[in-house]
Amino acid sequence: MIAKPNQKPRRPWFSSGPTAKRPGWSSQALNHDLLGRGIRAPEVVARFAHGLKLTRQVLEVPDDWALVYAPGSDTGAVEAALWSMLGARPVQVLAFENFGLQWAADIRDHLKLEPEILAAPWGDLPDLSRVDPDKDLVFPWNGTTSGVRVPNADFIARHRRGLAICDATSAAFAMPLDWDRLDVVTFSFQKALGGEAGLGVAALSPRAMERLDFYAPPRPVPKVLRLRDGSGFDRALARGSMINTFSVWTLEDWIDALEWAVSVGGLAGLIARTEANAAALGRWVERTGWIDWLAQAPETRSTTSICLKIVDPRVLAMEETDRQALVRRMKALLEAEGAAFDVESHRNAPAGLRIWCGCTVDTADIEALTPWLDWAFAMAMAE
Repeated sequence: MIAKPNQKPRRPWFSSGPTAKRPGWSSQALNHDLLGRGIRAPEVVARFAHGLKLTRQVLEVPDDWALVYAPGSDTGAVEAALWSMLGARPVQVLAFENFGLQWAADIRDHLKLEPEILAAPWGDLPDLSRVDPDKDLVFPWNGTTSGVRVPNADFIARHRRGLAICDATSAAFAMPLDWDRLDVVTFSFQKALGGEAGLGVAALSPRAMERLDFYAPPRPVPKVLRLRDGSGFDRALARGSMINTFSVWTLEDWIDALEWAVSVGGLAGLIARTEANAAALGRWVERTGWIDWLAQAPETRSTTSICLKIVDPRVLAMEETDRQALVRRMKALLEAEGAAFDVESHRNAPAGLRIWCGCTVDTADIEALTPWLDWAFAMAMAE
Protein backbone atom coordinates (compact mmCIF):
# COMPACT_ATOMS: atom_id res chain seq x y z
CA MET A 1 0.00 0.00 0.00
CA ILE A 2 1.30 3.48 -0.86
CA ALA A 3 1.85 5.70 2.17
CA LYS A 4 -0.20 8.88 2.37
CA PRO A 5 1.89 11.80 1.09
CA ASN A 6 3.14 14.34 3.63
CA GLN A 7 2.78 17.51 1.56
CA LYS A 8 -0.43 18.85 0.07
CA PRO A 9 -0.86 21.43 -2.67
CA ARG A 10 -1.03 24.86 -1.07
CA ARG A 11 -3.96 25.71 -3.36
CA PRO A 12 -5.69 22.40 -4.20
CA TRP A 13 -8.02 23.82 -6.88
CA PHE A 14 -7.69 22.08 -10.24
CA SER A 15 -11.17 22.57 -11.72
CA SER A 16 -11.43 23.31 -15.45
CA GLY A 17 -13.98 26.03 -14.83
CA PRO A 18 -14.27 28.11 -12.88
CA THR A 19 -10.54 27.71 -12.50
CA ALA A 20 -8.25 28.62 -9.62
CA LYS A 21 -8.06 32.30 -8.69
CA ARG A 22 -4.74 34.02 -9.27
CA PRO A 23 -2.02 33.53 -6.62
CA GLY A 24 -2.60 35.95 -3.76
CA TRP A 25 -6.19 36.74 -4.74
CA SER A 26 -8.42 38.42 -2.17
CA SER A 27 -11.88 39.87 -2.53
CA GLN A 28 -10.64 42.91 -0.61
CA ALA A 29 -8.34 43.74 -3.52
CA LEU A 30 -11.32 44.38 -5.81
CA ASN A 31 -12.68 47.85 -6.48
CA HIS A 32 -15.94 48.26 -4.53
CA ASP A 33 -16.74 51.84 -5.53
CA LEU A 34 -19.27 51.08 -8.28
CA LEU A 35 -21.18 48.22 -6.63
CA GLY A 36 -24.85 49.13 -6.54
CA ARG A 37 -24.57 51.65 -9.39
CA GLY A 38 -26.73 51.49 -12.51
CA ILE A 39 -25.27 49.45 -15.37
CA ARG A 40 -25.74 52.42 -17.76
CA ALA A 41 -24.03 54.96 -15.51
CA PRO A 42 -21.15 56.63 -17.38
CA GLU A 43 -18.65 55.55 -14.72
CA VAL A 44 -19.78 51.93 -14.99
CA VAL A 45 -19.68 51.94 -18.79
CA ALA A 46 -16.18 53.44 -18.62
CA ARG A 47 -15.08 50.66 -16.28
CA PHE A 48 -16.46 48.01 -18.62
CA ALA A 49 -14.63 49.72 -21.49
CA HIS A 50 -11.43 49.62 -19.40
CA GLY A 51 -11.91 45.87 -19.00
CA LEU A 52 -12.07 45.48 -22.79
CA LYS A 53 -8.96 47.64 -23.21
CA LEU A 54 -6.98 45.53 -20.73
CA THR A 55 -8.27 42.33 -22.34
CA ARG A 56 -7.04 43.53 -25.74
CA GLN A 57 -3.66 44.45 -24.27
CA VAL A 58 -3.03 41.16 -22.48
CA LEU A 59 -4.40 38.89 -25.19
CA GLU A 60 -2.65 40.93 -27.92
CA VAL A 61 -5.78 41.30 -30.03
CA PRO A 62 -5.13 43.21 -33.30
CA ASP A 63 -6.07 46.88 -33.26
CA ASP A 64 -8.68 46.55 -36.02
CA TRP A 65 -10.67 43.89 -34.16
CA ALA A 66 -13.63 44.70 -31.87
CA LEU A 67 -14.24 43.13 -28.46
CA VAL A 68 -17.72 42.76 -26.97
CA TYR A 69 -19.11 41.26 -23.80
CA ALA A 70 -21.76 38.55 -23.96
CA PRO A 71 -23.95 37.09 -21.21
CA GLY A 72 -23.70 33.39 -20.47
CA SER A 73 -19.90 32.99 -20.37
CA ASP A 74 -18.20 31.43 -23.41
CA THR A 75 -21.37 29.54 -24.30
CA GLY A 76 -23.22 32.82 -24.70
CA ALA A 77 -20.42 34.34 -26.77
CA VAL A 78 -20.33 31.35 -29.13
CA GLU A 79 -24.11 31.25 -29.45
CA ALA A 80 -24.23 35.00 -30.18
CA ALA A 81 -21.84 34.46 -33.09
CA LEU A 82 -23.73 31.42 -34.40
CA TRP A 83 -27.18 33.01 -34.23
CA SER A 84 -26.05 36.38 -35.60
CA MET A 85 -23.68 35.28 -38.38
CA LEU A 86 -24.39 31.80 -39.71
CA GLY A 87 -26.52 31.08 -42.74
CA ALA A 88 -24.76 33.25 -45.29
CA ARG A 89 -22.54 30.38 -46.38
CA PRO A 90 -22.37 26.59 -45.90
CA VAL A 91 -21.02 25.58 -42.49
CA GLN A 92 -18.48 23.06 -41.22
CA VAL A 93 -18.03 22.13 -37.55
CA LEU A 94 -15.06 20.37 -35.97
CA ALA A 95 -16.56 18.03 -33.36
CA PHE A 96 -13.93 16.20 -31.32
CA GLU A 97 -15.22 16.86 -27.80
CA ASN A 98 -18.37 17.80 -25.95
CA PHE A 99 -18.68 21.44 -26.93
CA GLY A 100 -17.89 20.94 -30.61
CA LEU A 101 -20.64 18.34 -30.62
CA GLN A 102 -22.93 20.84 -28.88
CA TRP A 103 -22.28 23.58 -31.45
CA ALA A 104 -22.96 21.13 -34.27
CA ALA A 105 -26.27 20.09 -32.67
CA ASP A 106 -27.33 23.69 -32.09
CA ILE A 107 -26.57 24.69 -35.68
CA ARG A 108 -28.50 21.70 -37.00
CA ASP A 109 -31.42 21.52 -34.59
CA HIS A 110 -32.04 25.16 -33.65
CA LEU A 111 -30.65 27.27 -36.48
CA LYS A 112 -32.09 24.68 -38.90
CA LEU A 113 -28.94 24.69 -41.05
CA GLU A 114 -27.22 21.62 -42.45
CA PRO A 115 -23.65 21.72 -41.14
CA GLU A 116 -20.98 19.35 -42.37
CA ILE A 117 -19.73 17.75 -39.16
CA LEU A 118 -16.07 16.71 -39.16
CA ALA A 119 -15.96 14.38 -36.18
CA ALA A 120 -13.31 12.35 -34.36
CA PRO A 121 -13.40 10.01 -31.37
CA TRP A 122 -12.28 11.17 -27.94
CA GLY A 123 -8.51 11.68 -27.99
CA ASP A 124 -8.20 12.46 -31.70
CA LEU A 125 -8.63 15.38 -34.09
CA PRO A 126 -10.74 15.24 -37.25
CA ASP A 127 -9.05 15.26 -40.67
CA LEU A 128 -8.19 18.95 -40.85
CA SER A 129 -7.36 18.71 -44.56
CA ARG A 130 -11.13 18.56 -45.18
CA VAL A 131 -11.65 22.14 -43.96
CA ASP A 132 -13.09 24.14 -46.87
CA PRO A 133 -12.09 27.83 -47.14
CA ASP A 134 -15.36 28.59 -48.93
CA LYS A 135 -17.41 27.52 -45.90
CA ASP A 136 -17.86 29.03 -42.45
CA LEU A 137 -15.99 26.99 -39.84
CA VAL A 138 -16.93 26.55 -36.17
CA PHE A 139 -14.38 24.82 -33.94
CA PRO A 140 -12.84 24.71 -30.46
CA TRP A 141 -9.13 25.54 -30.38
CA ASN A 142 -8.73 23.45 -27.26
CA GLY A 143 -11.17 20.71 -26.32
CA THR A 144 -11.78 21.44 -22.65
CA THR A 145 -13.48 18.07 -22.18
CA SER A 146 -11.05 15.94 -24.20
CA GLY A 147 -7.64 17.53 -23.61
CA VAL A 148 -7.13 17.68 -27.38
CA ARG A 149 -6.16 20.92 -29.13
CA VAL A 150 -5.39 21.94 -32.67
CA PRO A 151 -1.57 22.24 -32.94
CA ASN A 152 -1.88 25.47 -34.95
CA ALA A 153 -4.25 27.21 -37.36
CA ASP A 154 -2.44 26.26 -40.57
CA PHE A 155 -5.51 24.29 -41.72
CA ILE A 156 -7.40 27.59 -42.08
CA ALA A 157 -6.61 29.48 -45.28
CA ARG A 158 -5.48 33.08 -44.90
CA HIS A 159 -7.41 34.00 -48.04
CA ARG A 160 -10.79 32.40 -47.30
CA ARG A 161 -14.36 33.30 -48.09
CA GLY A 162 -15.89 31.72 -45.01
CA LEU A 163 -15.56 32.91 -41.43
CA ALA A 164 -13.48 30.98 -38.87
CA ILE A 165 -15.41 31.04 -35.58
CA CYS A 166 -13.16 29.75 -32.80
CA ASP A 167 -14.28 28.73 -29.32
CA ALA A 168 -11.03 29.54 -27.52
CA THR A 169 -12.25 29.50 -23.95
CA SER A 170 -9.57 27.16 -22.54
CA ALA A 171 -6.90 28.36 -25.00
CA ALA A 172 -7.06 32.15 -24.70
CA PHE A 173 -4.36 33.55 -22.40
CA ALA A 174 -2.64 30.13 -22.37
CA MET A 175 -1.77 29.28 -25.99
CA PRO A 176 -0.69 31.40 -28.98
CA LEU A 177 -3.62 32.20 -31.31
CA ASP A 178 -3.09 32.91 -35.01
CA TRP A 179 -5.30 35.99 -35.41
CA ASP A 180 -4.71 36.21 -39.17
CA ARG A 181 -6.51 32.89 -39.65
CA LEU A 182 -9.42 33.58 -37.28
CA ASP A 183 -12.50 35.82 -37.48
CA VAL A 184 -14.38 35.28 -34.22
CA VAL A 185 -12.57 34.28 -31.03
CA THR A 186 -14.66 33.62 -27.90
CA PHE A 187 -13.70 32.96 -24.31
CA SER A 188 -15.03 33.43 -20.78
CA PHE A 189 -13.83 35.02 -17.57
CA GLN A 190 -14.05 31.72 -15.70
CA LYS A 191 -11.34 29.82 -17.57
CA ALA A 192 -7.72 30.82 -18.15
CA LEU A 193 -7.48 33.71 -15.67
CA GLY A 194 -9.70 32.33 -12.92
CA GLY A 195 -12.44 34.95 -13.22
CA GLU A 196 -15.99 34.59 -12.00
CA ALA A 197 -18.58 32.89 -14.21
CA GLY A 198 -21.32 34.55 -16.20
CA LEU A 199 -19.59 36.81 -18.72
CA GLY A 200 -18.07 35.93 -22.06
CA VAL A 201 -16.13 37.90 -24.65
CA ALA A 202 -16.28 37.73 -28.42
CA ALA A 203 -13.39 39.22 -30.40
CA LEU A 204 -14.51 40.11 -33.93
CA SER A 205 -12.28 40.59 -36.96
CA PRO A 206 -13.06 43.18 -39.65
CA ARG A 207 -14.47 40.33 -41.77
CA ALA A 208 -16.78 39.29 -38.93
CA MET A 209 -18.00 42.86 -38.50
CA GLU A 210 -18.59 43.06 -42.23
CA ARG A 211 -20.74 39.91 -42.02
CA LEU A 212 -22.82 41.55 -39.29
CA ASP A 213 -23.14 44.75 -41.32
CA PHE A 214 -24.37 43.13 -44.50
CA TYR A 215 -26.05 39.87 -43.46
CA ALA A 216 -29.34 39.80 -41.58
CA PRO A 217 -30.02 36.22 -40.42
CA PRO A 218 -33.41 34.83 -41.51
CA ARG A 219 -34.41 33.90 -37.97
CA PRO A 220 -35.50 35.63 -34.77
CA VAL A 221 -32.44 36.24 -32.57
CA PRO A 222 -33.00 36.40 -28.79
CA LYS A 223 -32.07 39.77 -27.33
CA VAL A 224 -29.19 38.42 -25.24
CA LEU A 225 -27.56 37.01 -28.40
CA ARG A 226 -27.96 40.03 -30.65
CA LEU A 227 -24.77 41.55 -32.04
CA ARG A 228 -26.67 43.63 -34.63
CA ASP A 229 -28.82 46.73 -34.42
CA GLY A 230 -31.00 48.11 -37.17
CA SER A 231 -28.06 49.02 -39.40
CA GLY A 232 -25.62 46.15 -38.83
CA PHE A 233 -23.00 45.46 -36.16
CA ASP A 234 -23.98 47.24 -32.95
CA ARG A 235 -20.73 49.15 -32.44
CA ALA A 236 -21.81 50.48 -29.07
CA LEU A 237 -21.06 47.00 -27.71
CA ALA A 238 -17.38 47.52 -28.54
CA ARG A 239 -17.29 50.66 -26.39
CA GLY A 240 -18.33 48.99 -23.14
CA SER A 241 -22.10 48.99 -23.50
CA MET A 242 -23.83 45.81 -22.40
CA ILE A 243 -26.49 43.67 -24.04
CA ASN A 244 -28.20 43.28 -20.66
CA THR A 245 -27.40 43.87 -17.01
CA PHE A 246 -24.02 42.36 -16.11
CA SER A 247 -22.30 41.91 -12.75
CA VAL A 248 -20.03 44.83 -11.84
CA TRP A 249 -18.40 42.59 -9.21
CA THR A 250 -17.58 40.01 -11.88
CA LEU A 251 -16.08 42.73 -14.07
CA GLU A 252 -13.91 44.06 -11.22
CA ASP A 253 -12.69 40.53 -10.56
CA TRP A 254 -11.78 40.23 -14.27
CA ILE A 255 -9.85 43.51 -14.20
CA ASP A 256 -7.97 42.27 -11.13
CA ALA A 257 -7.00 39.09 -13.03
CA LEU A 258 -5.85 41.10 -16.03
CA GLU A 259 -3.74 43.40 -13.88
CA TRP A 260 -2.10 40.34 -12.36
CA ALA A 261 -1.49 39.02 -15.88
CA VAL A 262 0.34 42.21 -16.78
CA SER A 263 2.45 41.89 -13.61
CA VAL A 264 3.70 38.39 -14.55
CA GLY A 265 4.81 39.35 -18.04
CA GLY A 266 1.63 39.58 -20.08
CA LEU A 267 0.72 36.90 -22.57
CA ALA A 268 4.24 35.47 -22.78
CA GLY A 269 4.35 35.12 -18.99
CA LEU A 270 0.94 33.44 -18.86
CA ILE A 271 1.90 30.94 -21.56
CA ALA A 272 5.19 30.19 -19.79
CA ARG A 273 3.41 29.49 -16.50
CA THR A 274 0.90 27.23 -18.25
CA GLU A 275 3.56 25.27 -20.10
CA ALA A 276 5.61 24.80 -16.91
CA ASN A 277 2.55 23.32 -15.18
CA ALA A 278 1.78 21.03 -18.11
CA ALA A 279 5.40 19.86 -18.23
CA ALA A 280 5.36 19.04 -14.52
CA LEU A 281 2.22 16.95 -14.88
CA GLY A 282 3.60 15.38 -18.06
CA ARG A 283 6.72 14.15 -16.28
CA TRP A 284 4.49 12.28 -13.82
CA VAL A 285 2.36 10.79 -16.61
CA GLU A 286 5.45 9.52 -18.43
CA ARG A 287 6.81 7.70 -15.36
CA THR A 288 3.46 6.34 -14.11
CA GLY A 289 2.19 3.05 -15.45
CA TRP A 290 -1.49 3.29 -14.53
CA ILE A 291 -2.22 6.58 -16.31
CA ASP A 292 -1.82 7.92 -19.85
CA TRP A 293 -2.87 10.84 -22.04
CA LEU A 294 -6.34 10.80 -23.55
CA ALA A 295 -4.96 12.85 -26.46
CA GLN A 296 -3.21 10.43 -28.80
CA ALA A 297 -0.66 12.67 -30.57
CA PRO A 298 1.81 14.72 -28.48
CA GLU A 299 1.34 17.82 -30.64
CA THR A 300 -2.40 17.81 -29.92
CA ARG A 301 -2.16 17.56 -26.13
CA SER A 302 -3.69 20.44 -24.21
CA THR A 303 -1.55 22.41 -21.80
CA THR A 304 -4.57 23.65 -19.81
CA SER A 305 -7.38 21.08 -19.46
CA ILE A 306 -5.21 17.98 -19.40
CA CYS A 307 -7.35 14.86 -19.72
CA LEU A 308 -5.96 11.48 -18.69
CA LYS A 309 -7.18 7.92 -19.03
CA ILE A 310 -6.55 5.04 -16.62
CA VAL A 311 -4.72 2.24 -18.43
CA ASP A 312 -4.17 -0.24 -15.61
CA PRO A 313 -5.26 -3.64 -17.05
CA ARG A 314 -7.59 -4.25 -14.11
CA VAL A 315 -9.43 -1.02 -14.88
CA LEU A 316 -9.51 -1.60 -18.63
CA ALA A 317 -11.31 -4.88 -17.92
CA MET A 318 -14.09 -3.02 -16.10
CA GLU A 319 -17.35 -1.75 -17.53
CA GLU A 320 -17.49 2.01 -18.12
CA THR A 321 -19.88 2.48 -15.20
CA ASP A 322 -17.39 0.75 -12.88
CA ARG A 323 -14.56 2.93 -14.19
CA GLN A 324 -16.67 6.00 -13.46
CA ALA A 325 -17.33 4.71 -9.94
CA LEU A 326 -13.58 4.27 -9.42
CA VAL A 327 -12.90 7.86 -10.47
CA ARG A 328 -15.65 9.12 -8.16
CA ARG A 329 -14.04 7.22 -5.29
CA MET A 330 -10.64 8.74 -6.08
CA LYS A 331 -12.24 12.17 -6.14
CA ALA A 332 -13.89 11.57 -2.77
CA LEU A 333 -10.63 10.41 -1.20
CA LEU A 334 -8.71 13.42 -2.49
CA GLU A 335 -11.35 15.92 -1.44
CA ALA A 336 -11.73 14.41 2.01
CA GLU A 337 -8.00 15.03 2.54
CA GLY A 338 -8.15 18.54 1.08
CA ALA A 339 -5.46 17.46 -1.37
CA ALA A 340 -7.26 18.14 -4.66
CA PHE A 341 -10.68 19.28 -5.78
CA ASP A 342 -12.52 18.66 -9.05
CA VAL A 343 -10.02 16.43 -10.86
CA GLU A 344 -12.58 14.07 -12.42
CA SER A 345 -13.21 14.02 -16.18
CA HIS A 346 -16.16 15.86 -17.72
CA ARG A 347 -19.46 14.07 -17.25
CA ASN A 348 -19.77 13.33 -20.99
CA ALA A 349 -16.15 12.23 -21.46
CA PRO A 350 -14.65 8.78 -20.89
CA ALA A 351 -13.96 8.06 -17.22
CA GLY A 352 -10.61 9.46 -16.17
CA LEU A 353 -8.93 12.51 -14.69
CA ARG A 354 -8.95 16.13 -15.85
CA ILE A 355 -6.46 18.48 -14.25
CA TRP A 356 -6.32 22.20 -14.98
CA CYS A 357 -2.76 23.40 -15.55
CA GLY A 358 -3.48 26.99 -16.58
CA CYS A 359 -1.48 30.01 -15.53
CA THR A 360 -3.25 30.71 -12.23
CA VAL A 361 -2.05 27.33 -10.90
CA ASP A 362 1.44 27.16 -9.36
CA THR A 363 3.84 24.51 -10.62
CA ALA A 364 4.70 23.56 -7.03
CA ASP A 365 1.07 22.60 -6.50
CA ILE A 366 1.09 20.34 -9.58
CA GLU A 367 4.21 18.65 -8.26
CA ALA A 368 2.60 18.22 -4.84
CA LEU A 369 -0.57 16.85 -6.44
CA THR A 370 0.87 13.86 -8.27
CA PRO A 371 1.81 11.70 -5.23
CA TRP A 372 -1.76 12.18 -4.03
CA LEU A 373 -3.10 10.88 -7.34
CA ASP A 374 -0.98 7.74 -6.94
CA TRP A 375 -2.22 7.35 -3.38
CA ALA A 376 -5.88 7.83 -4.30
CA PHE A 377 -5.65 5.31 -7.13
CA ALA A 378 -4.00 2.70 -4.90
CA MET A 379 -6.57 3.24 -2.13
CA ALA A 380 -9.55 3.07 -4.51
CA MET A 381 -8.25 -0.11 -6.14
CA ALA A 382 -7.65 -1.77 -2.79
CA GLU A 383 -11.20 -1.27 -1.56
